[in-house]
Order: sequence, then structure tokens, then C-alpha cells
Amino acid sequence: MTKSELGKKGENAACHYLESQDYSIVRKNFRCKSGEIDIIANNQNELVFIEVKTRCSKQYGEAREAVTEYKKKHIKKATEFYLHTNRLENCLVRFDVIELYLKNETFYIQHIKNTLW
Repeated sequence: MTKSELGKKGENAACHYLESQDYSIVRKNFRCKSGEIDIIANNQNELVFIEVKTRCSKQYGEAREAVTEYKKKHIKKATEFYLHTNRLENCLVRFDVIELYLKNETFYIQHIKNTLW
């Protein structure tokens, strides 16, 4: 399985997980010239911007460690663009990271809420 295929499977698994937790998926893979957001979802009265990191092992560290300050900056800019273009400047916003580890065809999920700022 390629890195791209693993990432896509991870994002799909993250969406299924979120839906099982009463989130509604608003958008997947939102892209603009400022950056990319893997998943945008509603949870109660918050709009949640979610970065998904999928790995097969922790050999090179925790998946969440791949969300660097540089990546956070681009997520923030993409979020600002999304909120502005959709006229959502006054809504409650949260940033989460979902890390997934694939082992024996099973995803193990860690949902880290309110993590980026």
C-alpha cells in the first residue's frame, strides 16, 4: 500500500469514527492556496477542523508529531479562508488531530481535541 493509499484509508476511517461520535462531516480535503484541511465537521455547536495523520507504526514517533508549527500555520490560514468565503466568521471553531495506526487491517484511533492552538 502506498503512502497516499494509506492516507486516504485513514481519512475514510476517521470520517466513520467521527460519524459514530455524532459529528456530521461538512467537507473532506478542503484545499486553497494557503493550505489544506483534511476534514471539516460539525460537533454540537462547533465547527471542527481536523488534521488526520495515519501511520503503520510509531517507529519514527507519534503521528501527531507530524503536525509541525509550519503545518499549523497553513491549517490556520486555510481555516480563515474557509470561514471568510463561507461567511462563518462568528461561529465557534475547534482544531483537532486524529491519529490512526494500522495494524493487521485494523485502525487504532486516537482523537486529540482542541490541540492546535
